[in-house]
Amino acid sequence: MVHQRFGLRLREVTVRSILSSSRLADYCLNPYAGCEHGCVYCYARFATRFSHPSEEWGSFVDIRTNAPQLIEQEAARKRPGKVVISSVSDGWQPQEEKYRLTRQCLEVLLRHNYAVFIQTKSALVQRDFDLLEGHPNVELGTTITTVRPKVAALFEPGASAPNDRIKVLTKAGGIGIRTFLFLGPLLPYISDRGKGLMDLLDVVAEINPDYFLVDRLNPRYGIWRTVSATLSTYDPELIPEYRKMLYDKQTRDWYTFKLRHRIREQAKQRGLAGKMRLCF
Repeated sequence: MVHQRFGLRLREVTVRSILSSSRLADYCLNPYAGCEHGCVYCYARFATRFSHPSEEWGSFVDIRTNAPQLIEQEAARKRPGKVVISSVSDGWQPQEEKYRLTRQCLEVLLRHNYAVFIQTKSALVQRDFDLLEGHPNVELGTTITTVRPKVAALFEPGASAPNDRIKVLTKAGGIGIRTFLFLGPLLPYISDRGKGLMDLLDVVAEINPDYFLVDRLNPRYGIWRTVSATLSTYDPELIPEYRKMLYDKQTRDWYTFKLRHRIREQAKQRGLAGKMRLCF
């Protein structure tokens, strides 16, 4: 069944399997393919490059309606391990409010004693705190690229506002859920230096998660067209700087060296060095 809504193409589909092997953990679970958040730098678009070759990332979502039935079968059959929800889409993107697929799958995984790793940009995840609270093998994190709502709206147009994500993680930590922040990708000249970077690390210090991760912007499949188009709106003069940082090896190596130094210094000043994990 296909639905078209305000330029977003929704398709209800069935799949043969839902709990897949993963390099990130033992398994990954993706009740949706495609992501309504439409983040312009998202690496996950590679996962739909064959099934949706002509569709813009963020303009389609495949809703895997039989995910709850499949997870019941697969979770019982497979050896319990760590599951990443969701590795190539956000499990709490807007359609989850209606379909509740991620919640149903989460209930099954926890019942079968799987460890669960959640990373989201959606405040909807707090709906499921009743399932997560009290489970020692649950980690919940949110991604923050910038604290500036107008910038976030350009680069992450369908995601919850940064302040809403911060509130969700604060609430999660307050009820004993193990939490983390993912700072990234840091946007060159926007959130990777000066006040932009300091604001992000101030958020880490304020929330005090169990740990936090930091990543740079990476030249992943398909991102240049959408990143450069967004920069043409935000600040066209940054386009050549981004091109060099992403695709010129010497520039990229030097940029990476300086970025690591800046992050470590700012984290050290806030007493956060022991909680930081660099992803690059």
